[in-house]
Amino acid sequence: MSLFGDLSVGTSGLKVSQHGLNVVAHNLSNVDTTGYVRQQVVLDTSVVKNIGGNRISTFQVGLGVDSQTVRQVRDFFLDQAYRTEIGRQGYYDAQAAAVNEIEELFGELNGVAFRDALSDLWISMQELSKEPDSRVAQATFIENGVSFLERADKIYTELKNYQKDLNVQIRDQIKRVNEIGARLDELNLEIAKNESDGRENANDLRDERNNLLDELGQIVKVDYVETLNGKVIVNVEGVQFVNEDRYHPMEAVTMADYMEINPERYCERDANGDPILDDNGNMIIKPIDECADVLMAVWPHLGGDDVFDWSSVPSSESNTDIGGLKGAIQARGTGIGKYTDIPIEPKREDYCDENGIMVDKDKYDEAVGKYNRDCREYNLNVESSIVMRTQAQFDQLIHGIITAINDTFCPNKTVVLEQDLTVTLPNGDTREYKAGDEIRIFDEENAPVGVDKDHTQGTEFFSRKTVDRYQTIQNVKFSVGDEVFQKAIQVYNEEYDNDNYSKYTLGETEINLDLLSNKSKIPIMTADRTGDFDIAAIQGLMEKWQAPFATLSPNTLTLNNFMSYYTQFTGSIATKGDEYHVLSDNQRAMVESIQDKRTGITGVSSDEELTYLIRFQQAYNASARYINVIDEMLEHIIEKLG
Repeated sequence: MSLFGDLSVGTSGLKVSQHGLNVVAHNLSNVDTTGYVRQQVVLDTSVVKNIGGNRISTFQVGLGVDSQTVRQVRDFFLDQAYRTEIGRQGYYDAQAAAVNEIEELFGELNGVAFRDALSDLWISMQELSKEPDSRVAQATFIENGVSFLERADKIYTELKNYQKDLNVQIRDQIKRVNEIGARLDELNLEIAKNESDGRENANDLRDERNNLLDELGQIVKVDYVETLNGKVIVNVEGVQFVNEDRYHPMEAVTMADYMEINPERYCERDANGDPILDDNGNMIIKPIDECADVLMAVWPHLGGDDVFDWSSVPSSESNTDIGGLKGAIQARGTGIGKYTDIPIEPKREDYCDENGIMVDKDKYDEAVGKYNRDCREYNLNVESSIVMRTQAQFDQLIHGIITAINDTFCPNKTVVLEQDLTVTLPNGDTREYKAGDEIRIFDEENAPVGVDKDHTQGTEFFSRKTVDRYQTIQNVKFSVGDEVFQKAIQVYNEEYDNDNYSKYTLGETEINLDLLSNKSKIPIMTADRTGDFDIAAIQGLMEKWQAPFATLSPNTLTLNNFMSYYTQFTGSIATKGDEYHVLSDNQRAMVESIQDKRTGITGVSSDEELTYLIRFQQAYNASARYINVIDEMLEHIIEKLG
């Protein structure tokens, strides 16, 4: 028995040394393989045999050494930290990339700035006020207006195109997430199958699985746990993505479909914030216009639930700013930003009489309540999206300039109806007015006229592409102050939130074609048609240009004129860009630090492996010599016995 044990010691040493050499060779052959985790042989004593004993002790013989397993050398906590932090890096990388794109569009960093278009329009306005009779000044003002709008339209179009590019990135990332999920499901089965006998670990398959988890962690927020049978269960954003039996893919759906799935989030609401229902009791969904093709990520197996929780703005405090996919969707936003997305705080004086006494407190409180709700929605859906916020704030600037110029050349006045009136809106809807209601009409008594021979009146500078500024209604009875009139009126076609074509917004506005074809129609002469230039109107336009017109958002208090608004606007983009770049750089440094620590544990060191190689070679040689000694002893015993 002792002789058998001696031989077992030697042969086990040969086998273990050979196994160790194979593992070392495998490590060395993968020294440059990305994601490879070095492997290590775990040795333990082999079986111990009892060969007898006495009252004091048991006589035992060891049978050598045995390889218990070949383990991967890795740190679970570093893996988890890496996947969390690289996910946060992916989120802020997406935000920083969006800011870079926006800054390039406005040209503030490369010398082709939109500020130049604003300045040129302002300078030509000043020249027109100095020489209103100059054909050159008139033409220059019009041409600069054309350049201003073309440049603004180009920027706005490029912002929308960038959203489409982000749409492609989002679709590709969702596709990649599903590919990873499918492969993780396959690897779970393969690993469980290979390790079912308990004899060895499927380490190379585990390397592939861990590499996929690293990649998945950069795209979405992941949590995972390994089961006793070697399978890994993966949750994405708190929802089970891969389990022991299958994986649940996510899906990219258009905003049109998404709004049908989640009507409560995108429905029209009344003054109390309650959903407005149609005749069939269904919630009325807001118009989607250009955002119909915007993609959102949902879980089909959960009936179309959103992959991400958008009930609050992502932040590091809540640990929700994780994943490149979420960052791309957040940066792109859920639609096209418009000036109407920015809430306007109701003015208290509008609800007071001439003595400053509140006359309609209920309506004022209702307006304040709606404003507060709109602010919450703005901060959640617009302010948090760098692209939508930029679109909305930029559109507010352009709308302000367009309104200031148009209201100078085509002023409106408010009159009180003395009869009921039905107005058919350009989109086919009707609006009912009652006697005593106020309505805005063209102020022909104060509107300047053109310098053409017909002294054309009512030529707006900027026009909506599909909606006229006015519609004529015959024989209407109305009053202005104490005077009552009954005649044809030109009713101003108002701008409505739910009708994009009614807005003086980018993409739906152009220079008046009549003005382009005949520049002499520019209305800068007095309404009395005496041939005098309307200096007061031109001066009034310049005063409007320099007067405060809006805050950048409901989160700022400073009222800006057009130029200071643009300065604050670009400054806020730069500030946000700096914030995102700092966060992105900090995350990158943190990820690199964690990865360095991981590599220090998991990486293959050639010098260290060569040390193991020598160790196992020496152990192999020692085992071989040991067996030779046993062989010689056996030979000697057999010869003596013979």
